[in-house]
Amino acid sequence: MKTLRASSRIVTWLAGLWFGLASLTVAAADTQDTTPALFPHEATYSASMSKGISLSGAGTRTLTDQGNNVWLYRTQVRSFIADIDESVVLLWEDDRVVPLRYRYSLKGLMIRNREQSIDFDWQTGIATGKYRGKSFELELKDGALDPLGFQLQMHQDLKAGERDLTYNIIDKGRYNEDRFAVVDDDSTINTNGQTTQTLKVEKVRGEDSKRQTLMWIDPNQGHLLLRLLQVEPDGSEYELKLKDATIRD
Repeated sequence: MKTLRASSRIVTWLAGLWFGLASLTVAAADTQDTTPALFPHEATYSASMSKGISLSGAGTRTLTDQGNNVWLYRTQVRSFIADIDESVVLLWEDDRVVPLRYRYSLKGLMIRNREQSIDFDWQTGIATGKYRGKSFELELKDGALDPLGFQLQMHQDLKAGERDLTYNIIDKGRYNEDRFAVVDDDSTINTNGQTTQTLKVEKVRGEDSKRQTLMWIDPNQGHLLLRLLQVEPDGSEYELKLKDATIRD
């Protein structure tokens, strides 16, 4: 039963902390043009817990071009415990993510199903949504983002050279202000037997927080996420590792 609860917890964690691939580009494109741009891609990650517990299944993140500067950003997780489907339809405008429609669904074994929807009406300046069956309405702030699209924006901002990042994110019927910072511009990580120089990024939390989230991102390969590590207050560790990534023209 403890293993089941732990696996359920990591599935939920996986959905909330996917700081996946915001843009997959070849290194040459980065050196020739520093303007952030979106590129269709598909990336697959594996997840594991401390003590060697692994999730059965895989998490896949895709970014697809819908035409007219509209994109679909989607995460899908399939495991023996739960299935997650999270997506946002967004407008890419002036190098910024403008969310239009966000959807989230978690369904699984011996866990409570969860759903959330957010619709962004930028003409009226109102966001409407539903979380756990309860409706909400919020006034849109400039630059407001959704729980998935902000991750795409973060990678674009890192690509543009920013090192201290703050986002206003609508989630569960309220605004959250999340901050991230590059803590090492020349960190190294061993991947497939080779040492790669990376940007090491940390989610900034309160001084009393015992939770830590770290990401290793490859700036020479389109700011590809190579690894994500989260350490919980009880000392347990959750980890994401890139398995495969495909760039589409």
